[in-house]
Amino acid sequence: MCTLVILRRPEHEWPVIIGANRDEMIDRPAAPPGRHWPDRAEVIAGRDLLAGGSWLGLNDWGVAAAVLNRHGSLGPAAGLRSRGELVLEALDHADAAAAAVALSQLDPAAYRTFNLIVADNRDGFWLRHADTGRVEIRPLKDGLSIIAAGEIDDLRTRRLELALPAFRAWPAPNPDKGDWEAWQELLGSTSAPPGEPANAAMRFRTDGYGTVSSALIALPAVMSRERRPVFRFASWLPEETPWHNVGAS
Repeated sequence: MCTLVILRRPEHEWPVIIGANRDEMIDRPAAPPGRHWPDRAEVIAGRDLLAGGSWLGLNDWGVAAAVLNRHGSLGPAAGLRSRGELVLEALDHADAAAAAVALSQLDPAAYRTFNLIVADNRDGFWLRHADTGRVEIRPLKDGLSIIAAGEIDDLRTRRLELALPAFRAWPAPNPDKGDWEAWQELLGSTSAPPGEPANAAMRFRTDGYGTVSSALIALPAVMSRERRPVFRFASWLPEETPWHNVGAS
């Protein structure tokens, strides 16, 4: 169950901060974020080496996109397209609104159910495919939102119920000062309260499955030579790598 947190602050110099954990089968091969697609030179994203798509990415125009499975839809299904394609298709667009409109026209029967988040420094959208017969566009609210395999801000999921107050209470990243510590610690935390299952922690591992990586993305209000989007990444499984900046420009 992947988890994504997004903070939207329209009047801020950094109006969008995204934190994301990818939960996956540990033996599913993946490449860390990079420019992996020659026909999409403007895209930097993690690459799923099995299906060829991505779970989270950013483009040079400042659009970020992430896809999450919904409950009961883990893994591929015969005859259906990979949901990882959706991230790349969203990142073909120069703004989030255009991406959201385009992807809402997709045939939902071609994919297993998903939650897709698309944002830039002006707009943010949740595209919801929940077997309703269409892909629904819902605008993201200002402030902090959290989503996993169900509805947005659905705190009936224990992991989200525990995580949301922590993200609200701890300081948001400050890209200008290079301060990411609080959210990096939250995303990488393996602590669950006494009596809670292991997967109540933001970062966990069970037999063959777990939190394989974490990422942070920050989008500036105005892009310039000095102020560009920031993409940070850490791998946890099968091998651990420290947090580092990914070249996003």
